[in-house]
Amino acid sequence: MRGRRNIAAAIGGWSARHRWLALLIWIAFVAVATVAGNAADTVEMRGYESANGDSRQAERILDGAAFKDVAGEIVLVQSRTGTLTIADPAFRRAVEDVRKAVEATGQVEHVRTPYDKEPSPVTQDRRTTLVQFDMKGDGGTAEERIQPVLDAVARVQGAHPDLRVEEAGSASAGKLIGEAIDKDFVRAEQLSLPITIGILLAAFGALLAAIVPVALAMTAIFAATGLLAFTSHLLHVDSATSNVMLLIGLAVGVDYSLFYIMREREERARGRSKKRAIEIAAATSGRAVLISGITVIVAMAGMFLTGNGVFMGFAEGTILVVLTAVVGSLTVLPALLSLIGDKIDARLVHGVVRVVTGGRVTWRRVLGVRGGQSRVWGAIMRPVLRHPLVSVLLAGGLLVGLAIPAFQLKTGAQTIDDLQGDYQIAETFKRIDKAFPGGNEPAVVVVEAADVTTPAFTAKIEDFKRRALATGEANEPFAVAVNPAKTVAKISIGIKGTGADEVSEHAIRTLRDEVVPAALPGAHVTGNTAGSMDFNEQLGRRIPLVFAFVLLLAFVLLLVSFRSLVVAVKAIALNLLSVAAAYGVLVLVFQKGYGESLLGFHSTGTITNWLPLFLFVILFGLSMDYHVFILSRIREAYDKGMSTEDAVAFGIRSTAAVVTSAALIMVAVFATFATLSLLTFMQMGIGLAVAVLIDATIVRAVLLPATMKLLGDWNWYLPRWLGWLPRLSHGDDAAEEAPETPEERVPALV
Repeated sequence: MRGRRNIAAAIGGWSARHRWLALLIWIAFVAVATVAGNAADTVEMRGYESANGDSRQAERILDGAAFKDVAGEIVLVQSRTGTLTIADPAFRRAVEDVRKAVEATGQVEHVRTPYDKEPSPVTQDRRTTLVQFDMKGDGGTAEERIQPVLDAVARVQGAHPDLRVEEAGSASAGKLIGEAIDKDFVRAEQLSLPITIGILLAAFGALLAAIVPVALAMTAIFAATGLLAFTSHLLHVDSATSNVMLLIGLAVGVDYSLFYIMREREERARGRSKKRAIEIAAATSGRAVLISGITVIVAMAGMFLTGNGVFMGFAEGTILVVLTAVVGSLTVLPALLSLIGDKIDARLVHGVVRVVTGGRVTWRRVLGVRGGQSRVWGAIMRPVLRHPLVSVLLAGGLLVGLAIPAFQLKTGAQTIDDLQGDYQIAETFKRIDKAFPGGNEPAVVVVEAADVTTPAFTAKIEDFKRRALATGEANEPFAVAVNPAKTVAKISIGIKGTGADEVSEHAIRTLRDEVVPAALPGAHVTGNTAGSMDFNEQLGRRIPLVFAFVLLLAFVLLLVSFRSLVVAVKAIALNLLSVAAAYGVLVLVFQKGYGESLLGFHSTGTITNWLPLFLFVILFGLSMDYHVFILSRIREAYDKGMSTEDAVAFGIRSTAAVVTSAALIMVAVFATFATLSLLTFMQMGIGLAVAVLIDATIVRAVLLPATMKLLGDWNWYLPRWLGWLPRLSHGDDAAEEAPETPEERVPALV
């Protein structure tokens, strides 16, 4: 029974016939979405929307309490030799010089020193203290005004070499660290495009063929970013969403164009007319793009089930950019190919040679691809298909071996240790935390009342302080802030530990379970440590649901697309294996520390807590791209009469060039994130790059063909009771196929 003409073929055919209209519609769509989006502005989520549990309740109260946004700063004054204490005149002069210097800038207020009536904290050995103050004006813009204060503190340090005088705080960190990270992202983004174009030039050997995929991907990203401005009014997004959209949009946008253009060029090389080549590309690669895009969208949608605002924003942004890339690939790409024609092969560069045959000039690629089939991968596949069981055991054993360390995966929250490189302010934060444990990561207790300034309520707060300090798990500094309406009190108290260890977590549990119920019933506890605990607890509950959702829907999509129970189950299993192997590599590198010197980082012993779920969703979606593309080509060949073994050989060899090129682009782009200063992004970049590399080589070139050879016709097994599933076309059945040349025929590789 022949499949019906598929929707991708219908859309592609219309686009090719009405190329100018299709192009104008796309350009108008991108322009309107971009301009309107810029006018509408993307709505970033409020602080509490990224929190969970008790922390979310506390942050919601703070968000509505109209607290003044204040940027607090700290100057550490510490004896370098250990001989000076705060009682020494030299020490006191340094502290007073700090006060005078920062006040002279006119940018600060509420300066506190250890010599004031309400003194700032001092260590027990009296050799370390803090000078605390607030920046004037809005805390959100304080980093723009902090430089004169930093300069003033630096001058005091120069005048007192026997003491350590260093500044840290929200404004100084925002300026010094924020600027460095922004530069990192700009550099990574600037590297991504040249790398992508360079690999495409090598893959295609043609300038236009290299530029078109990048142009399509970038216009899809612009349009999706514009659309995000509107959808963000319904579901607010994190500021990092645009970076994730760029990463995913560039990856899938280029991939989809590669699938399409490679097939069109292959058909032209086989002697098809321009119109016929576009029709076949639309019916085959276009359909693969549609299925891949839907599968990626389903995977991304799993993040909605986390209940966390950051993940939900990522899902919103990535779904928009993937959907836009799919629409662009199915509509504007056939129009471009119809318009450009064979000029897409013009200006041939690296990887191509000029051949003159009988007075006719032609160009041939020398990158191992001929007639759309890869000689290199053909050579690799011969032993794989001759010895499929050995290949499965060796490749599967390697991936299982890489996956075993994943069972030791330990997650942790981001701390100042996440910042890699030579950042003085990071060392200052660490010294402050060592001298005053918990001072950088205090617990924040939020309590509501009709009036939190009454003597009775003030007594409750003092009782809370006494009880908390008596546990031995909390310590100074202790501070209370009251909102203008006097209805909310925000109590900050230091806790033992690093802020990300068991000691700090136990302190939070003690406050929540014992101290708060006794002294301030109804109060909520937040802060970085508490927020991380609530995040991990929420994620622990939701991860099984996310995994089940993604796996089940991906299974159903593959089952319907290929009418094979075996294909669907095996695709899920292979994808899970490649993701598990990537997890194992992350543990070996970033937990165990293998490769620290090579990559230039210092291990914290943990993987950032949000990363495993994020990687699973992204990797599962992206790996499905390759799987669907390869399987579509195999199924197409099988439906046209090839044996399963010949179809597998033909499918792998025919798609190897595009899969290899797409994988190289992804690996290179993702690897640029390993150059960033934050360890979290290094982990993300390495995890994505390794997983894509494993998926495109070991999984697709060895495990997939070897398992299909072993299973034979069982690959296409569908139970009778599922016979009602629709039959989807894997090619353009309506048109007559041109005969294959001897070089295009694929022999059985046994």
